[in-house]
Amino acid sequence: MVAALSAITLLGLFFDFLFKRMKLPGLLGMLLLGILMGPNILNVIDENIMRVSSDLRTIALIIILLRAGLGISKRSLNRVGRIVLKISFLPGLLEGFCIAVAARFLLGFSFIEGGVLGFIIAAVSPAVVVPKMLSYLEKGIGTDKDIPTLILAGASIDDVFAVTMFSTFLGLYSGRHMNIGVQIMSIPLSIILGIICGAILGNLMIKMFNKHNIRDTKKVLIILGVAMFLTTLERALENTIQIAGLLGVMTIGFLILEKKPDIAKRMARKLDKIWIFAEVLLFVLVGAQVDISVAFQTGLKGMMLIGAGLLARSAGVLLSTAETAFNKKEKLFCVFAFIPKATVQAAVGAVPLALGLPSGEVILALSVLSIVITAPLGSFLIRASAHRLLTPSEHREGNEKDIF
Repeated sequence: MVAALSAITLLGLFFDFLFKRMKLPGLLGMLLLGILMGPNILNVIDENIMRVSSDLRTIALIIILLRAGLGISKRSLNRVGRIVLKISFLPGLLEGFCIAVAARFLLGFSFIEGGVLGFIIAAVSPAVVVPKMLSYLEKGIGTDKDIPTLILAGASIDDVFAVTMFSTFLGLYSGRHMNIGVQIMSIPLSIILGIICGAILGNLMIKMFNKHNIRDTKKVLIILGVAMFLTTLERALENTIQIAGLLGVMTIGFLILEKKPDIAKRMARKLDKIWIFAEVLLFVLVGAQVDISVAFQTGLKGMMLIGAGLLARSAGVLLSTAETAFNKKEKLFCVFAFIPKATVQAAVGAVPLALGLPSGEVILALSVLSIVITAPLGSFLIRASAHRLLTPSEHREGNEKDIF
């Protein structure tokens, strides 16, 4: 297991460097490395690592979302609050239902099977989007209109919505008595509970830091431990009440930034260093879940389905930003930022097959194909367009442009 972790780390860093030198997204190199090393090709990753792969990927997500919370200021969040609500559910809703309908015509699915597929694919990957938005926040790119903050918050809530809708359609297929309207109404409750839990834990830690003199490194470890506890609590209660645990993790970081900005900045720097290792683990292990032979079983129809979903999502992003002061270039950047898929698809793509859905193998194939197509494509478009479509911040305190 130690040898496998060593190989993942060293080769992951090398592939990241190599692909960046070729002007390609580093994550593409790490994904391809994972595919090669995974059980479906070379099978050189220790089976013990594959067994805990889901937990390791969750820890990596916790690290980057906690770092995201430490980068979102209250002022910025207040300014984009209304648009966050729209952009976090409308694009995903349009994409999910577009795929559900298209799957009936292209693949012969029932509407419920299409809904299961649609809301697996509809989930945006925070692991791809968040690090890039944090980079633009630090560089002041697009911050005059708080576009990175908008995308950070919107992409995180988007996942809550997509996973809830996926669970709803899966329940309808299995015959459980479920009301779609009730399930949709449970989404705001899940978000609110996640924020409340994060706020309670965040305030408790702030009180601890005020009372005791603790080294910054230990503060980071404490917060990571608490964040892991929150996601564990989410899993333990998932059959009784839904809690958006990862949103709670972001809330912890947000509160620390508001009440202890100096500590938050020091912790952010340490998390940036931890993320270098966590990112390699995350994307190599996501790649290891991918069976490339399965990915292309659906062929042209699969690509058409994913393309139709992306067009619907893009329309949703444009509708969500229609009443803002964003110019055409900034709206186009928002479209690019909501393209990447990776983590949710790798985590739940095989669930329908495991539950015996006749279309489960095709759903898995399309989930994998969506990662292969959209993760590198979205990452490339975000990186290539940011400096062309967004403007550097003018750093004007108290005189920001109103984006609504």
